[in-house]
Amino acid sequence: MVLKTKLSIGLGFLFAIIFTLAFFCSYYVGKLSEEADSILKNNYDSIVYSKNMLFSLDDTRNSISSTIFNPGDNKKISDYYSQLFEAGRTDFEKNLKAENNNITEIHEKDYVDTLNRDYAVYMNLCDKIKNGLGTTSMYFNEVLPCYEKLKQSILNINDLNMEAVVRKSMIIKQQSVDVRTYMYATAVLCIILAFGYFWYFPFYISTTISYLSTRITELLKKAGIASDIKTNDEAYVILQSIKLLEKKLGFDNFEKDSL
Repeated sequence: MVLKTKLSIGLGFLFAIIFTLAFFCSYYVGKLSEEADSILKNNYDSIVYSKNMLFSLDDTRNSISSTIFNPGDNKKISDYYSQLFEAGRTDFEKNLKAENNNITEIHEKDYVDTLNRDYAVYMNLCDKIKNGLGTTSMYFNEVLPCYEKLKQSILNINDLNMEAVVRKSMIIKQQSVDVRTYMYATAVLCIILAFGYFWYFPFYISTTISYLSTRITELLKKAGIASDIKTNDEAYVILQSIKLLEKKLGFDNFEKDSL
């Protein structure tokens, strides 16, 4: 195998080490980033939906309270609370639908199913009150208990996802420690291989050239050719020794004549 090929293989090996280290680091950093994004995408979304549902639920309750305790005395106020109720109802159902499509944790489906059932009962009671069929007794004995159950279900969903965020964050933190350890180990291995390459190839080339320099100097002595080359540059010694041999053998005159 010629020297040029060996050097090419060595340089290719060095680039392979650098590429492997870069790929390994990029892969695990990207993997951790995807897992972190997954936490934000799923659990954080559920937390936002829960917060929005709590606000919307309060709007509907305030509207129903106004209907019960201020039954149509002021049309302007009545219209305001009617619009507030419908806005709260629309927003609640939008977030409830989103939460139904974002169930990721154990027992979360149970809480959401309970929320769906209780919400249907709550809306039925609210519609009765809006249509003038409600009473103060219904409000205290049925609407408020149902409202509290809805609120508790929403809080359960919120707490469940908050706990999941903390738990998964700890898992990712541990994984980041493991990945950092793997990256350090891989980096050390690559550095060792790179140092091995940097040691072997210069040593191989210098040993080869030094051997050639010594051998050609010995040949000059055996051929009786006086050599006054005084330098530590092996390549220069080889070049000057070749010129002395050419001069001794008459090759230099032959080349001049041919020109």
